Amino acid sequence: MSRVVRAARGWIGTPYVHQASCKGAGCDCLGLIRGLWRELCGAEPEAPPAYTMDWSEPQGAEALWQAATRHLAAKPLHEAAVGDVILFRMREGSVAKHLGVQAAVTEPRASLGPAERERSSRPEGGSTGAVRPVSRAELCSSTPSFIHAYAGHGVVESPLSPPWQRRIVARFHFPGMS
Repeated sequence: MSRVVRAARGWIGTPYVHQASCKGAGCDCLGLIRGLWRELCGAEPEAPPAYTMDWSEPQGAEALWQAATRHLAAKPLHEAAVGDVILFRMREGSVAKHLGVQAAVTEPRASLGPAERERSSRPEGGSTGAVRPVSRAELCSSTPSFIHAYAGHGVVESPLSPPWQRRIVARFHFPGMS
C-alpha cells in the first residue's frame, strides 16, 4: 500500500466540515488533500481562499483544477495508480469541484495459478468436461476505490464505480510520490 493511501485511510471517519482540514475533527474534500499534503510533504504551499460549496461555479472558473496544477504533478487520465489525487466534475458543464485519493485499482492478474486453471476447466458440477469461462471478477485482483470527504458522510472509502469514473477529469500525484 502506498504512503498516500495509508495516510488517507487514517482520515476515514473524520466528519465532513466545510472548509476544515483537521484529522478526526472535520474536513471537506479539499481539506483531506491539504491534510495529506501536511502529513506527506510538509507545510502547505498556499492558503486556500474562503470558498462556498458551489466553488467557482457562478464564475465558471476552474479554481480547484488550477490550484491542483500549481502544486501537484499532473498525469494522464488512463494511468490510474494507487495514491493518485483524482479530480471530479460532478455535473456536465459545471466546474470540477470534488477531490479524492485512489485507494485501489483494478489490475488484471498476470495468469491463473494451477488450482485456478484446474477449477476453470471444470463445468459447474465439478467434473472434468467443457471449459467454463472465467469471470471478470475472478481475473481481477481488486475493485477500484477512492477515499474522499463526502457531505453528509465524512471521510469514507467508496467504490470507484462507473458513474464516479465518468466524472474524473484529471489525475495528479503528490510531488516525489509518483
